[in-house]
Amino acid sequence: MNIPKKEVIQLSENIRKIIDGHNVDLRDNKEGKLSILKNDIHTLAGRLTEQAETSELEKQALRQTLADISHQIKTPLTSMSVMVDLLSDAPRDKQEEFIANIKTSLVRTEWLVSALLKLAKLDSGAVIFSFEETKVQTLAKLALNPLQILLDLKNQTVEVNTDISVFCDKRWTVEALTNILKNASEYSPDKGKIIIEAGDNPICSWISVTDSGKGLTNREISKLFQRFEGSRSEHGIGIGLPLSLAIMHRQNGDIDAENAEKGGARFFLKFYKAT
Repeated sequence: MNIPKKEVIQLSENIRKIIDGHNVDLRDNKEGKLSILKNDIHTLAGRLTEQAETSELEKQALRQTLADISHQIKTPLTSMSVMVDLLSDAPRDKQEEFIANIKTSLVRTEWLVSALLKLAKLDSGAVIFSFEETKVQTLAKLALNPLQILLDLKNQTVEVNTDISVFCDKRWTVEALTNILKNASEYSPDKGKIIIEAGDNPICSWISVTDSGKGLTNREISKLFQRFEGSRSEHGIGIGLPLSLAIMHRQNGDIDAENAEKGGARFFLKFYKAT
């Protein structure tokens, strides 16, 4: 079959237009090898365009994430820098206040960097999960260890009312549960109570954490797991709950939040069963 030179030239010009970013529809309904070639080139061009658009969206998301990280780290560093400059000339009572604030900012910055590194590992798929049957009592005990000082300072108590075994990665589930419990402590009053429960149904095993705070508004629920946006506290960072959700998603799980019947917010860590 001879292909007219005019059609080859036209096809070549259209391909160049596509390369230059123009939207050209090469498809036709004719029979023959040239029509098949045109349709294949059109399909390839469409896929390349989709990949380019996806790549651009990913770049925009990365730029926004880096800007958010920069802001979150820069804020406490700027605050500490100002307090250090004022420290030497401040009266003694103010010096003690500045030192306490600097220590708090250092702890927050250290936690933020640690959480961001863990989230980056999860996003990149660099974490290999190891699953085993683990008692909820064991998970709760390990998750509460790093929070004991915070709980003692606020005279808060934690009750674990039920115990079952869940199939999970123990280390990373403890990380997720710690973030949920830290959130519960922050939003519970002094002398408040935090309740941990667990259960099992045909669809999933679950662990719940209920605080004794004021509960959640619909707007807060919609933003809870959005990075850098979900914190309800003026001192919050908005990374702990998204990190917990990322951990649960990697375990074929999820996290739900609601208002408890007797007050406070209740978070469910759900471990879905294989079908």
